[in-house]
Amino acid sequence: MQTYWQNYIDGAWVDGGAGRIEVVNPGTGETLAEQALADAADVDRAVQAARRVHLSGALADLRPVERGRMVQAMGRYLLDHIDEIAPVLTLEQGKPLWEARIEIEGAARYFEYYGNQAETVEGRSIPLGKGYFDFTTYEPFGVSAQIIPWNYPVEMTARSLSAALATGNACVIKTPELTPLSNAWFAHAAEAVGLPHGAVNILCGLGAEAGAALSGHPDVNQIVFTGSVPTGIAIATAAARNVVPCVLELGGKSAAIVHDDADLAAFENDVRWGIYFNAGQVCSAMSRVIVHDSVHDALVDRMVGVAQSLSVMPGIEQPEFGPTMGAMVSEAQRDRAVAMIAEAQAQGATVATGGRVPNIPGAFLEPTILTDVTPDMTIANEEVFGPVLSVLKFSDDAAAIKIANGTPYGLVGGVFTRDLDRATAAARQLRAGQVFVNEWYAGGVETPFGGYGKSGYGREKGREALWNYVQTKNVAIKLKG
Repeated sequence: MQTYWQNYIDGAWVDGGAGRIEVVNPGTGETLAEQALADAADVDRAVQAARRVHLSGALADLRPVERGRMVQAMGRYLLDHIDEIAPVLTLEQGKPLWEARIEIEGAARYFEYYGNQAETVEGRSIPLGKGYFDFTTYEPFGVSAQIIPWNYPVEMTARSLSAALATGNACVIKTPELTPLSNAWFAHAAEAVGLPHGAVNILCGLGAEAGAALSGHPDVNQIVFTGSVPTGIAIATAAARNVVPCVLELGGKSAAIVHDDADLAAFENDVRWGIYFNAGQVCSAMSRVIVHDSVHDALVDRMVGVAQSLSVMPGIEQPEFGPTMGAMVSEAQRDRAVAMIAEAQAQGATVATGGRVPNIPGAFLEPTILTDVTPDMTIANEEVFGPVLSVLKFSDDAAAIKIANGTPYGLVGGVFTRDLDRATAAARQLRAGQVFVNEWYAGGVETPFGGYGKSGYGREKGREALWNYVQTKNVAIKLKG
């Protein structure tokens, strides 16, 4: 592990105008490394480098298949270096080493998918009658600013970077302050595949300085952000002053509705992945289970069994897939979750399991399940972003939908039942951008993802994401004769 990491601007590794920031290993609480910290001047240099690439046509003028091959090659670069990247990702973020490898493989899949899509972004002709030839074409916005969250720093960067490059944009990436190190490999990948200097710029900076400078920069043409609602509002406000479009993915309080005919044994796996993967630090986590009162106790017993089967330990000690969970990203994030658990208890919730901080160094929290949760409680409405599952009861289908839709969020939802008619009705009624039926996280890179309400707007993943990165131009030609 190198002790100091620089930013990457216009093809060069550089120090930061704002000095350095410590990166802490949440698995031990000890300092892992130092990262260069960008200031507004660094942001401007990165934006100008990206703008130069855009104006030169070095990306946009390529035949799309050529651009797509470079994008695909970036994914292969990540896979070729997974043994180097995964330990760094684990040490800076806290997740198990086997989870880090899954994240890197997911990141590579984005480059594969969008590299393949590069030559499919096609316009159409529009009939205007004799004497006219009219057609549409799609052009890149130009400079894409991408502000990355700390929970999946590799995969979330890949998600936006791959689609942006595939459509011919140049990119400025602001990495998260808590987990900035693993993003360095995107710079290495860009160089390895032959992208021009300035096409990919990667810098770490504080949100109040570098983030604000990037989101309000007049030469940025499009912004992608994943994170909290308050920060998303601030970014959208700054972007609006320059009339710049945004894609905002702002988290959720997603619910799984479990009916009395659901396969409860199969649901145990959904609990394992839905709330305890990455210690629950997932925007689309299954943070609420709304269960029919007739199977409530049986399901709680099963879910408690899942939670208690997980071993909590430093991620670097977990190389192999198994019933393990790592640290949360920081002690501050862990303490916030602990405070929310305490508040829920004060409001009448019961801790069925977990809720405690293990007596080991690091930002750890036991896998937690809360029962006796009611829709009016804070824990049922605000995002914990930790390994904390809230269980609520319902007695009829309409009540379940009302509870599920009862928060300002609308990212994903789920329904578990053997009745296809009931599942289809629920899918139509759930206020969410994506609905899972009988499997949490069903879908993949190919399926569009994004929210309703305060979960944001715009779509990531799937072909829908490509339209975030292009503008439609219409050309109307008057013919002679």
